[in-house]
Amino acid sequence: MISNKVAKRVLVVYYTQTGQIKKITDSVLSVLISSGIEIEYAEIQPQPAFPFPWSYDQFFQAFPESVKGIHCEIIPIKTKYENYDLIVLAYQPWYLSPSIPIHSFLKSQEAGVLLKNKPVITIIGCRNMWVMAQEKIKQYLHQHNARLVGNIVLYDKAPNLLSVVSIVRWLVKGKQEKYLGIVPPAGVSAEDIENASHFGVPIYEALESNNYEKLQGKLNSLDAVKIKPNLLMLEKNGSRIFAIWASLILRQGSFGDPKRLKWVRAFKYYLFIVLFLISPVANLIYFLMRPFIYFRVRRNIRYYSQNEI
Repeated sequence: MISNKVAKRVLVVYYTQTGQIKKITDSVLSVLISSGIEIEYAEIQPQPAFPFPWSYDQFFQAFPESVKGIHCEIIPIKTKYENYDLIVLAYQPWYLSPSIPIHSFLKSQEAGVLLKNKPVITIIGCRNMWVMAQEKIKQYLHQHNARLVGNIVLYDKAPNLLSVVSIVRWLVKGKQEKYLGIVPPAGVSAEDIENASHFGVPIYEALESNNYEKLQGKLNSLDAVKIKPNLLMLEKNGSRIFAIWASLILRQGSFGDPKRLKWVRAFKYYLFIVLFLISPVANLIYFLMRPFIYFRVRRNIRYYSQNEI
């Protein structure tokens, strides 16, 4: 007997400079591909493209637009079909916010058409801070009447300050390998990327049954989302301060304007001071305060581990 069953269709919308988020997504979806699910990839392409590796000035020039969600020009996405059973949005945060290309896609007319009334799974590849960026993604999806049904986060598990050194070296020099014998390779480890394939089983089951109600819980049981309260505290405080810096820089000029360069450089020095001098003190303060904010910490873990707004 010939089956008339139509294969499910999944659209993956993503942006990457290094190629890592594509590798992560390929691994997560490998079970679906081997099960006959049709996967279509749509890469977001800014015009002009952002450089990689960056210079320091280029990298920090992207800061205020990332924080404020100011879009860049992107090539309109063309898809094979008009309708998909599931949308996967794969991205990386820039400055505790979605990257400029992701902002730009989510503000586009194409996003409104593709995402309307669709279940969406987000896949995040990052250093170690992603929560505030995901909150902005939730708002975009809500505006498009999309349903966020799953979130998967892969992050750099190196100690915080070592990962700062490795990621900056990767972004401005294009060098990802181990450095000086103590700085580990930058980004998500190859082992974690390979193991991300286990997330595909609950995604496949939810897709086939068209029932996503328990998907995030199943993903979380596989460590898809791990909230680190000390980093969350840094993120929340940092996002408020970043908004002030971004507004200040934008008053000096738009993206790439040399008139704002001295303010961009001032932010760069501020950020490195915060990362290497203030954040260790903030972590110590958090651990001293934790017994007194226990219930708030538990509420935050519950909320940010799920997909509600």
